[in-house]
Amino acid sequence: MTKVTKDSLVKGTLILTVAALVARFLGVFQRIPLVHLLHEEGMASYVIAFNLYSILLVVATAGIPSALSKMVAEKRAIGRPHEAERIYKAAILFAVIAGAVMTVLLYVFAPIYAESISKGGHDATLATRAIAPAMLFFPLIAIMRGYFQGRQHMMPNGISQVVEQVFRLITSIALAFFLLDISLGWGVAGASFGGVIGGAAALAVMLYYAVKLKRQDAQLLKSAVSQVASEQMSASRSEDGPVELLRYRDIYRSLFKLSIPIVVFSVTVTLVYLIDTSMIIPLLQDAVGTSEASRLVGILGGRAQSLAGIPIILAIALSQSVVPIISAAYSRKDLKQVGQQTTRVLQLAILSGLPAVLVISIAARPLDWFLFGYEDSAYGIAHGPAIISLLTAGAMFQIIMQTSGAVLMGMGRMKPLMIHVAVGIAVKLVGSFVLGQWVGIYGIVVSTGLCFIVMSWLNIRTLRKEVSFTILGRRLGGLLLTILVIAALGFGAEWLTHSYVLPTPWFRLNQGIQAVLICGFTAALYPVMLMLTRVVTKEDVSSFPSPVQKLIGKASRLMKRS
Repeated sequence: MTKVTKDSLVKGTLILTVAALVARFLGVFQRIPLVHLLHEEGMASYVIAFNLYSILLVVATAGIPSALSKMVAEKRAIGRPHEAERIYKAAILFAVIAGAVMTVLLYVFAPIYAESISKGGHDATLATRAIAPAMLFFPLIAIMRGYFQGRQHMMPNGISQVVEQVFRLITSIALAFFLLDISLGWGVAGASFGGVIGGAAALAVMLYYAVKLKRQDAQLLKSAVSQVASEQMSASRSEDGPVELLRYRDIYRSLFKLSIPIVVFSVTVTLVYLIDTSMIIPLLQDAVGTSEASRLVGILGGRAQSLAGIPIILAIALSQSVVPIISAAYSRKDLKQVGQQTTRVLQLAILSGLPAVLVISIAARPLDWFLFGYEDSAYGIAHGPAIISLLTAGAMFQIIMQTSGAVLMGMGRMKPLMIHVAVGIAVKLVGSFVLGQWVGIYGIVVSTGLCFIVMSWLNIRTLRKEVSFTILGRRLGGLLLTILVIAALGFGAEWLTHSYVLPTPWFRLNQGIQAVLICGFTAALYPVMLMLTRVVTKEDVSSFPSPVQKLIGKASRLMKRS
């Protein structure tokens, strides 16, 4: 692996991770006042609309951003930048048309899904129609992000995510607050419409960077006036043919050949969440009542999915960064680099995602009640934190599924990915029906984890047939011991703080203090246990990003002093 490639992966991942962390925390922060304003029933309508919108957004772009990133990286790697630009223009045209079509479809057919399928009622229809105009913006934004990703310019993507969430947060809360005076349905619709404003703001950011990059390319072209550059350009054009010969019809054929499997893989997590919000009320209303089942949708979608989404942020960033690098290496038949990148990205994903999984799973109760307050029912109070903890624990396998799938995507192994997704979704559906009838909401959550476990195992098995790589090897036993020790000590500490750490007369403040103590204790244990069990060695640390190196170094010095 060259230093440039290594730096590109680390730099791109760090940019996307920081941006995604900020965006995710803004998203969680947005849910806090919305939960208080809309309560569980209003959040159920909001989540039903948002999950359907998320599915259609992926379908509207047909996976083209990821396919575009892969094709742009490959074309530029073999010296055909003019073809990369032609592909980009074709993708932009598709995004504009697809966005308009999907906006109309989402608005017209909103009542069928929101009321007839999900049983969310008229409020869910209002929320779905309110967010429909966002489809005009996000396909175009996604295409532009895919292009920047293919050229390994991650800063525009990161900044646009943050700007989108800032505008979404402000407008969602403000519109929900003022429109609640009309009705709960209008308040939910106002919260949904915040996504439209966020989309418009994100598009403005992407357009700014697109214009800036175009000017930079023009300046580079003007400066390349030497005889050598002229000869290279001439040879390239004589070998590849004129730009006009790359017809849009051929481009779309190549894009869709790649993008259809990509969309199947990319939509997996959102589809799983959509299955949950669609099935909870029909499956559980006879057992707990329609009102309580609706509140469970609000708890799972408004609270649990928000917190469980935090640990996977780095995995998503790693996936976005590694796809163009794997694609470029694989197109050069450099299987050694592909194997090295696979080892690196899986190790980083697991070791960096695990502490967040442990922290949130162990501190689920104080985090839930500090951030969102008590659930609206005794059933929710008794089960809400456990739902959050269980869903977050399953996110560990989502991390493995996401990163291993991204490597397969970069290698062009699309057919296996489609099969793995189909098997995983089948496991999810069967598990939800069977386990949901047996253990209620917990069966539905467990079936989500089983889906990700099966997909992860299938992805890893397919990868091993293609390239040589290692994940943890003999150190897996040490990692399992680390998890068991931290879980035992962490849950013990959580019980003690919940029972005895009540320093103030204010409930929310006590929960906040408990959350800080448990999160800090669990996070501090993690690097210590990794070194005690020798899961992480000095050689491993030298390949980690500098912030991780500093954290482990400080922990090591503390251990030597003690």
